[in-house]
Amino acid sequence: MSVRVRFAPSPTGFLHIGGLRTALYNYLFAKKNNGLFILRIEDTDRNRYVEGAVDNLIKTLKWSGIKFDEGPEIKNKLGPYFQSQRISKYQKHIKNLINNKKAYPCFYSKKRQLEIQQNNIPSNILTEQDKKFRNLELSESVNRMEEENYVVRLRVPSKGNVEYKDIVRGKLKFDLSLIEDQILIKSDGYPTYHFANVVDDHLMKISHVIRGEEWISSMPKHILLYQYFNWEMPEFVHLPLILNQDKTKLSKRQNDVAVEDYIKKGYLKESIINYLSLLGWHSSGDRELYSMEELIKEFSIDRIQKSGAIFDVKKLNWMNNYYIKQLKPEQILLLAQKYFSQNMQIDISMINLIYEKIERLVDIPKELDFFFNFELENEKCELIIKQKQSQIIFKELYNNINKNQKWTSDEFKNIIFNIQKKTGIKGKNLWMPIRVILTGKLNGPDIGSIIEILGFEECKKRIKNQIDE
Repeated sequence: MSVRVRFAPSPTGFLHIGGLRTALYNYLFAKKNNGLFILRIEDTDRNRYVEGAVDNLIKTLKWSGIKFDEGPEIKNKLGPYFQSQRISKYQKHIKNLINNKKAYPCFYSKKRQLEIQQNNIPSNILTEQDKKFRNLELSESVNRMEEENYVVRLRVPSKGNVEYKDIVRGKLKFDLSLIEDQILIKSDGYPTYHFANVVDDHLMKISHVIRGEEWISSMPKHILLYQYFNWEMPEFVHLPLILNQDKTKLSKRQNDVAVEDYIKKGYLKESIINYLSLLGWHSSGDRELYSMEELIKEFSIDRIQKSGAIFDVKKLNWMNNYYIKQLKPEQILLLAQKYFSQNMQIDISMINLIYEKIERLVDIPKELDFFFNFELENEKCELIIKQKQSQIIFKELYNNINKNQKWTSDEFKNIIFNIQKKTGIKGKNLWMPIRVILTGKLNGPDIGSIIEILGFEECKKRIKNQIDE
């Protein structure tokens, strides 16, 4: 069987970081096996549909380098790739199930709908109430469907088991007595996820379903549907959860969860893809840095782990720093432009000073802000400025630069050497006050390079402003 996999998100908002990992694993598996990667939009839940979500989803996938072979924007005989455009296909197949008594319609009069709404009746109670419709004659059900509002439920056997073999998790078995009669067609005529995804996976000839482990509990319903239609099941792979540091499910309370949030903060696609690839999968060795091409070559399903994967922002930052350092300063400057305010005229010389320590592009303005706005960063800096010894250094420094218009890093070091000889102050006691008076910070890039960029007049002004009269 040729490999055909799909990523099937719902357009209900942003693309979750876990969703991007699912798309990535599907893509890697397809490309490793000369298969096809399909994007399908599961947009049948119209109440949760978010305008613009599909465009954002496609834009994010393109940004990441994950290219789909079939899907929106790409015509194919197995489309359309929006479930909302496939209603006629679901109607045909639900009739098949009803006629073969594998599903049954449940009727909702206006009075009953009002009662449900007013009493907020939970779904499990409704399911039990609806079972009275299981035993209606088929002819009566069909006739009532012409006149009344209804949903269609899957007819789940009251006893017995279903089982399947998950590629990652092995043999899994489910007790059917614990499974509710799942709704397949909602009252608005749209299919639920459980029905539409099985029908579409079959019609689109999906060979492997690679998705999150939260869908394992839905497997018995899906297995029954494959059995009822007498269709061959695809292979299933259920991926481990992505977890917070405390091993709870990844959430906004502890981490950003939207891919677009990481993009906005200046994470490169290379680091995001590389890092996500390691959240639930590992290669045969200890290697951690991979290009997309290398991941395609190395990826294999048998190295996907069962246990949850901890999302470690520090590790992601380390990886992003690595990929930033692989860029040329000109490239970094171009990528970081959108983070600069109007008063920040940042150039290559400034980028050269800091790019090796940058973990996120959004941090660049903060690291370079001292060039444009002088401000002491903490109380320790204020104390250093006020110290008697510091004031001696500042006065000597000011007098020396007034006498010397040559403003280079080497000339500046000569001036500092002369101050050291005259005052006897050296080492940290000499250099720290100079750094603070010029940058407002205790730490930072090479001070000689900083003074060349700041320029003669700005350095002179900063020193003069901090000298006690």
